[in-house]
Amino acid sequence: MIEFVKEKSELLYDSKIVALYKEYLRTPNGNVVEYDYIKHKSGGGAGALVIDDNEYTYLIKQYRNTLDRVNIEIPAGGYSYIGESGIDCAKREVEEEIGMIPTKLYHVSDMISSVGTYDEMTDIYIGTKLIKGERKLDPDEYIEILHIPVSEAIGMIYTGEIMDSKTMVALLAYQDMKSKGIIE
Repeated sequence: MIEFVKEKSELLYDSKIVALYKEYLRTPNGNVVEYDYIKHKSGGGAGALVIDDNEYTYLIKQYRNTLDRVNIEIPAGGYSYIGESGIDCAKREVEEEIGMIPTKLYHVSDMISSVGTYDEMTDIYIGTKLIKGERKLDPDEYIEILHIPVSEAIGMIYTGEIMDSKTMVALLAYQDMKSKGIIE
């Protein structure tokens, strides 16, 4: 069995959403190595790929400072309180960002997008059986809704228009789950 022992953890930077640590680990052969570790303070969040009765999806376009451009992704966001379930978080974010409520949700995965440095867990769902809700953007959110065929959205992965990992996982999972009859 591979065993690493955490010798020490130093807080390097603390912000509103994340904290950066330098960690010192003893390897199985006795050496000490340093790793950077980014801790997400709320633990993460959830998102959902929503599909209407016509096989169209509602994606969002919003500016992401890490890319310095607008990005296309599924509605998603962080937990609003400690202990909020992934399913509740996903439903809330979908309603807030696109004004729809999925009444049927399929769990796809709990994923970490950058496991080598970051612990943020994102619960991924696929939502169907949509009903009208109320769009409630945060004061600092500027989101455009993109309503397109699922097949077109999947194609956008291969053209590089969709780069967001949670969105890729959700779209490809939908395609697989639909073909296997898991999703009606």
